[in-house]
Amino acid sequence: MGAVAGAIAISIIGFNWGGWVTSGSASDMSEEVSVAAVALALTPYCIQNSQDDPKLVAVMAELEEASSYQRRGVIEDAGWATPLGAENPDRELAEACLSALTEET
Repeated sequence: MGAVAGAIAISIIGFNWGGWVTSGSASDMSEEVSVAAVALALTPYCIQNSQDDPKLVAVMAELEEASSYQRRGVIEDAGWATPLGAENPDRELAEACLSALTEET
């Protein structure tokens, strides 16, 4: 009985305060980190797309006028956050690109 109670106590302490996670949680965390890393790696691509776009001035003006929740959509609609070979813009890339573009101005 003492060993079972000790094992339960150790498990509770480990998962609540010791940083232990299940394989599903670890998989979810690694997915989030990899998506963020890909978006960060592709941010220069998005910035270059914006600089090469002949409509840069108009899109930047639209970006300034847009509300905070519409700004990512402006980047996506401009096509700057659409990676090569993809049909749709990448949400995380658009967020990273928006952050980089607003830091420059």
